[in-house]
Amino acid sequence: MRQPSRRHLAEGPRTGIRPFTAADGAEFTARARESQELHRPWLFPPTTEEAYAAYARTLVEDPARAGFLVCERESGALAGFININNIVRGGFRCGALGYGVFAHAAGRGLMREALGLVVDRAFGELRLHRLEINVQPGNGASIALARRLGFRLEGFSPDFLFIDGAWRDHQRWALTAGMRAAATGGRPAATGPREE
Repeated sequence: MRQPSRRHLAEGPRTGIRPFTAADGAEFTARARESQELHRPWLFPPTTEEAYAAYARTLVEDPARAGFLVCERESGALAGFININNIVRGGFRCGALGYGVFAHAAGRGLMREALGLVVDRAFGELRLHRLEINVQPGNGASIALARRLGFRLEGFSPDFLFIDGAWRDHQRWALTAGMRAAATGGRPAATGPREE
């Protein structure tokens, strides 16, 4: 297997993932503005450099969050972003995934590849046991992505998250380290909680 570049934390054939940096603000916000029609009403990433700076800072500094930029390996261009939010350690070891693709990269399979890289990192280096994706029922693309990655539908939560001025219903999708290992022919990355 090819080693990731020094800049990427992990790489697939077409994408690499890396942390957010302050230097990415201009490209990220330009891509977010270009993608508003695609993102609305599901997602509202920062569209100004000031908002990006605050957003990136929390992803780097908050131990309950981990943020990853998705980059096209060939060009280095930002293709999207994936965050693990609400990370809980101890006996739960769970996090909630949030993600978005930029319009120029949509429909090319890049997010599926990159999300697989983040899932593997979450179950490996981050030692999580469970990941959740909470998706509004009308967001067919995000539901299809969760399904393709092996997440299972676990339930429905009315009025779950406040988005775009209202409390929105969400489907709850989940994947455990054991489910991922079974699907990929590997074994779970961690067998139990590590002392914190």
